[in-house]
Amino acid sequence: MGAVTDDEVIRKRLLIDGDGAGDDRRINVLLKSFTKWCNSTGSPEEGFTQYQRMLGTLAQCEFSMGKTLLVYDMNLREMENYEKIYTDIEQNITSAHDKISECKKEIQRAKRIRKNRQEYDALAKVIQQHPDRHETLKQLEALDKELQQLSHIKENVEDKLELRKKQFHVLLSTIQELQQTLESKYDCCRCALLWQDGLWVCWTMWRSLYKGWV
Repeated sequence: MGAVTDDEVIRKRLLIDGDGAGDDRRINVLLKSFTKWCNSTGSPEEGFTQYQRMLGTLAQCEFSMGKTLLVYDMNLREMENYEKIYTDIEQNITSAHDKISECKKEIQRAKRIRKNRQEYDALAKVIQQHPDRHETLKQLEALDKELQQLSHIKENVEDKLELRKKQFHVLLSTIQELQQTLESKYDCCRCALLWQDGLWVCWTMWRSLYKGWV
């Protein structure tokens, strides 16, 4: 049987006694039995019986070691699984932070849109209080036509006034000429009578002129 180093013995002992089910005591008994069996001077039957007992103990130790190895492998897989879960959680946390940041931006945009909409509604109410552009243009056109009509009326009145002034000036000139003619050709009585007739004529002309003016 080959020599076994102390490190290998310690490693196997740790593997075998990993769950604390008496494997360490069992391997100690196995080593003592092996030493006793090597130094035994008994009959071959006793040696064979002791040998079979050691094989049974060794099988129990190997079974315990195999179970421990399975548990060890399972723990490794669990650690890998936990590391994967931890990585997924970190990624989810990062994604959640990104979503929260994006939601904050969306909230800010929504607030800005709401503020703009409120300002738009307020401006629309102010605009609705004033007439629309089409109605304002119609009113301006109506006022322009009215101003043109008033301007024409003013021009007509000024023309008529100028005409009446000219007619009145002609009338005064005629009266003066008539007066001069009467004074030069007739005597005082005749002149007085004609003067009265002339005034009557002037009054009649002025009256007709005044009616036409009005």
